[in-house]
Amino acid sequence: MAFLTEAALNAMGFKSLGLDVKISDKASIYNPELMEVGDYTRIDDFCVISGKVTLGRNVHVAIFCNIGGGELGVTLEDFSGLAYGCHVFTQSDDYSGRTLTNPTVPDKYKRETKSAVLIKRHSIVGTSSVILPGVTLEEGTSVGAMSLVSKSTEPWTVYFGIPAKRLKSRRRELLELEQDYLQEKAV
Repeated sequence: MAFLTEAALNAMGFKSLGLDVKISDKASIYNPELMEVGDYTRIDDFCVISGKVTLGRNVHVAIFCNIGGGELGVTLEDFSGLAYGCHVFTQSDDYSGRTLTNPTVPDKYKRETKSAVLIKRHSIVGTSSVILPGVTLEEGTSVGAMSLVSKSTEPWTVYFGIPAKRLKSRRRELLELEQDYLQEKAV
């Protein structure tokens, strides 16, 4: 995988850009002036990132992911990540048939749901999962592969399914590893 050079990243005009950020030269980044990217964050091949997006430190966005931040924004806090082929949306058309849909239609003819998405620290989203507008994944949430998350979660809990349902509590040993890692990075 080839990553953009530091010069190329700086030329894109991000709102803010951390240390040692890696973004694939095959990723599509729209509206970088609205994006904040933290230290040691990585965006892989064939991702589409658009709108208002904030990525904390040590965030990973795996190949084929789509983050549609829109006007209200998607935030992935520190040490969170999206596995292969995940989709995160802050906007959705009204599918009831009462209004027109799609981006080619003027706003006055459609009714969109618009609500920010927050993925808190140490949350991980499994392959091919979808996060809908207005969802908050609380700290330490784990979402299993191919899940549809339409409601906010409880902290340190594992979810799975369509729609995603709570399965069990998630362990927290990784918090000790985080402290060791951060101390090592500070040296």
